[in-house]
Amino acid sequence: MVLLLARRALLAGRRRLPRAPSPPHAPAAARLCSGAGGEAAAGGDGALLRHLCRKLRASGPVTVAEYMREALTNPAQGYYTRRGGIGESGDFITSPEISQVFGELIGIWYISEWMAMGKPNTFQLVELGPGRGTLTEDILRVFNQLSSVLSKCDVSVHLVEVSPKLGEIQARMLTGGKMQPSPKDESAYMKGISKTGIPIFWYRDIQDVPSGYSFYLAHEFFDALPIHKFQRTEKGWREVLVDIDPEVPDQLRFVLSPSSTPATENFIQPEEMRDHVEVCPEAGVIIQRLACRIEKDGGAALVADYGHDGTKTDTFRGFRNHKLHDVLSAPGTADLTADVDFSYLRKMTQERTTTLGPIKQREFLKNMGIDLRLQVLLQNSRDTATREQLLHSYDMLMNPENMGDCFNFFALLPHHRLVHPDKKDKPESKSPLPPVAGFNELLLK
Repeated sequence: MVLLLARRALLAGRRRLPRAPSPPHAPAAARLCSGAGGEAAAGGDGALLRHLCRKLRASGPVTVAEYMREALTNPAQGYYTRRGGIGESGDFITSPEISQVFGELIGIWYISEWMAMGKPNTFQLVELGPGRGTLTEDILRVFNQLSSVLSKCDVSVHLVEVSPKLGEIQARMLTGGKMQPSPKDESAYMKGISKTGIPIFWYRDIQDVPSGYSFYLAHEFFDALPIHKFQRTEKGWREVLVDIDPEVPDQLRFVLSPSSTPATENFIQPEEMRDHVEVCPEAGVIIQRLACRIEKDGGAALVADYGHDGTKTDTFRGFRNHKLHDVLSAPGTADLTADVDFSYLRKMTQERTTTLGPIKQREFLKNMGIDLRLQVLLQNSRDTATREQLLHSYDMLMNPENMGDCFNFFALLPHHRLVHPDKKDKPESKSPLPPVAGFNELLLK
């Protein structure tokens, strides 16, 4: 139900230059759609590898989930703790880094749903894993453009970020330095004011975010959460573990558990038909928390990520310097990721909310009006280089061979958003519910 408001935002003429696309030699997407493995990247001081080897010698093989947790979030040597290379100079590029239009359309999505739900007087935007803060910045720009619509609404931003390094980058980008540590008795560890005057708070866990009417955003968040991997064998399901290679003492390898593990017993569904399965229980817990909050307080959640609907098998892979990287080589120096199983997320909502999707990124963005926005930007571009950048960025986001089909959108909404609550009056007297933007075509009249 954005209608004229969306048109206003999409047609806004005064814009900064588009973000530069990734260099020609880089992969087309932030994280490729398929294929694990690749050449091992050299580098790194090996401190985390030595720590893991000591741990494995002392206690034996660990789950892939435990390995990922160490490699990504170890307090001293974890990838996100110490490195976290987002952007062209880092290890991967995300959609907001490719084009500002991506974040603008997501900002319109949130305002659309806020309007469709009756314009509540409180609007908490909660982003999980905000990266460099680029996506939040683009969303806040749309909020500022439509400030007259949100004038009677108490808007605030709440960022869930475990990386101190990324938290500092986000603060500089979003507040221009106007931030300060929070008192120890507060749930937020940092707070500030955006460049447009909106309060922003930082947390280490979603449970610390205050309850209330909230819109949640998880963009390339779930794919970095630790997964368990399982393999079907003649003796039944076995869990894939990480151990030291006995022939090469300082090298890691995958092994199968000799018998079933607690994770095998708890996470493999009886009806499972695949021979190799990846399960992310942490994602299930977070989705349950989001579903409970939306059921209790209202709002919605939008998940955008690489993933599938319960069809893929082995998707665990690493990225360093925009290239595939052996997941077991030089832990802590590369980004590790696995495709999100949206069928698992849907199941873990336990029907507390309605779910929509997953649908392909190109379909979602097309429904949100990306073609109209591109036309406006091209019309306002006076030089050839800018027009070429705009077209290249559009191709990166929409081409099925780039990010158009790799990326998916998935939403959690209150049941009453799509189905009228039971009333005593006649069904035919109920007004039709507005369609959900992005998942239905957005008609800009």
